[in-house]
Amino acid sequence: MTSFKTFFLCFSFFFVLVFRASADITTCGKASCMPGGSPVHFPFRLRNRQNSSSCAYAARTGRFDLSCNNRSQTLIRLGSGDFTVERIDYKEQSIWINDPDDCLPRRFLNQEFANLTGETFQIANLQNYTFLNCSADMTMSFFTPIRCLGGGKDYEVIAVPTAVWETSYGSSVLPTSESASPAPAPSPASGCSVIGIVPVPLSRSFYWPSLISDLSADIQLTWRDPNCGACVQRGGECGYRSGSATEIGCSVSLNGSGTGLPRSAKYGIIIGVGIPGFICIIGLASYICGRVRACGRRHRPYSDYTRSNMPEPVVVLMGLDGPTIDSFPKIELGESKRLPKPSDNTCPICLSEYQPKETLRTIPECNHYFHASCVDEWLKMNATCPLCRNSPDGSSHVSPSTSASTSSSSLLSP
Repeated sequence: MTSFKTFFLCFSFFFVLVFRASADITTCGKASCMPGGSPVHFPFRLRNRQNSSSCAYAARTGRFDLSCNNRSQTLIRLGSGDFTVERIDYKEQSIWINDPDDCLPRRFLNQEFANLTGETFQIANLQNYTFLNCSADMTMSFFTPIRCLGGGKDYEVIAVPTAVWETSYGSSVLPTSESASPAPAPSPASGCSVIGIVPVPLSRSFYWPSLISDLSADIQLTWRDPNCGACVQRGGECGYRSGSATEIGCSVSLNGSGTGLPRSAKYGIIIGVGIPGFICIIGLASYICGRVRACGRRHRPYSDYTRSNMPEPVVVLMGLDGPTIDSFPKIELGESKRLPKPSDNTCPICLSEYQPKETLRTIPECNHYFHASCVDEWLKMNATCPLCRNSPDGSSHVSPSTSASTSSSSLLSP
């Protein structure tokens, strides 16, 4: 029972540790204005498709509200106008916008971006541009005309970084007009007249030599609050915590690929999950082993128990007794070392050559000679000749089989 409790506690700790990393948040899924379009989710909300206030950050302000127009374009309202949402990067917390009618320069001339910095979204860079109405025959081949602003039969509208224009051409243009529309006709003397000088948001990829531009590229905006970039980078989903309208949480999907996790987070998961998991495995193994041992003790047969407590039969190997060995003939070897069998001049037991004055003993039945001291020790343990293994007639010894039977009989007798 103790092992089971330990296993249960370990498993509970492991379960809490794994699922604690995933906050319980309120989500409302993803939506888009057209099939296959960019998905919209927290902190943004697509009105009429995601109506819950938990879908958008600060829903009461409407700053992260998006909508769809009749052309299936995703729109966001900034200031007093709508812009199309071209792309949203939730990891980098960036949104790219453009004009629904593909004429951003007109929005710049209306100065719709002048007071945008510091609100919900921030612009990477604002740079003053001078918009000019130039005659068509003026040679300015490195500036691209802004087609959507039109011009006239004999003139076109261009935009030039103000610093470049004032440095190179400022002394030869007419004074800036007080109104941006209608555009004044170009001066015959200069070939260009100023329409207006306005701040233009530039993307981070803009660089100074890139002057050939009609300013129609998407505008990148960023947001800092709410800060969900780190959550999205590790494969999680950001949103309001359940039961809260102000606290932001991150729910990490356990069945995600995890490829977006940083290395430090992976190491933390390995350590935080691996160690409790290993402890739980040990506890489970201990519990199973204990149950197996207990079950084995309960079901062990009585015969096995009886057999395990019975002494093993003792097998005693015995040689010849002393009187029998002494009855075997002995001779003392003379100087000539002459034996009945001249070839037997070496003791088969110690393999030493016989020397004069040594005492030899022979076994009667086979007439094999040995050093008396060598063969006496042999016969005390073995009742056979060391060479031919024959037993001398009339010898008294106890065989192994007889000893085993005697031991078993004595143990089983009452």
